[in-house]
Amino acid sequence: MKGIVLAGGNGTRLHPLTHAVSKQILPVYNKPMIYYPLSVLMLGGIKEILVISTPHHLDMFRALLGDGSRLGISMAYAEQPEANGIAEAFVIGAEFIGADSVALVLGDNIFHGPGFSRILHREVSRIDGCVLFGYPVKDPERYGVGTVDEEGRLLSLREKPVDSTSNLAITGLYLYDNDVVDIAKNVMPSARGELEITDVNRVYLERGKARLVSLGRGFAWLDTGTHESLLQAGQYVQLLELRQGVRIACLEEIAFRMGFIDAGACYELGEEMRHTEYGKYLMEITADSG
Repeated sequence: MKGIVLAGGNGTRLHPLTHAVSKQILPVYNKPMIYYPLSVLMLGGIKEILVISTPHHLDMFRALLGDGSRLGISMAYAEQPEANGIAEAFVIGAEFIGADSVALVLGDNIFHGPGFSRILHREVSRIDGCVLFGYPVKDPERYGVGTVDEEGRLLSLREKPVDSTSNLAITGLYLYDNDVVDIAKNVMPSARGELEITDVNRVYLERGKARLVSLGRGFAWLDTGTHESLLQAGQYVQLLELRQGVRIACLEEIAFRMGFIDAGACYELGEEMRHTEYGKYLMEITADSG
């Protein structure tokens, strides 16, 4: 499976912070925002990843992440000149995806919870159609929501319903088989000229090949699109890291734990940042492993 991080848009809700920098470069506590969606793909065992962003932001991501080899992965980059909808990622990334299945995660979404890597591996290994991830919310009228049967098959999708019988919001993490490329190329643009991800998902729903995995109690799903939510996300990460003594979305550690790099390589990455608590943490976990 290939992976895509959609890190486009101009972050207008975060102005003036994003006048000169991509939203996904901004810090969420002690690491760049894009580390969080990247960590999701890596936890799923995905090693070939495409970052899609605006033409004037791509160089920032290249400077930050390079070709990915330091993490034992492969990073590629592509432009989305205009914000033409989430589903356009599959059109832009068609050559990158090739004949593979694909995972798409939005660049401003944060996921954290027990057993997340196990859930991702399970769903990646048995992909047949479309897998969405739902999260229970108290205000479903603000989201696209789905209803499911007892086996997790998706029965309906509704955008911002005022009278929903479901409280499962559709999050910014999506898994698809290779059909998604042709589906995205053939959906009709919305009135705003965008390729809507909901329209892609409805095609899978009509085919009877859409599932919804509920991320329930113990999970956190955060989006960081406003000043308030960005601050809250940073506070959430700070609290857990300080109390538990672990790091959330630490790409170097994930690469080590997943076997993408060995302990020595991870230690060297930590040593480069030895004057920070982040670097000391990497040195400690790899020293202990030996």
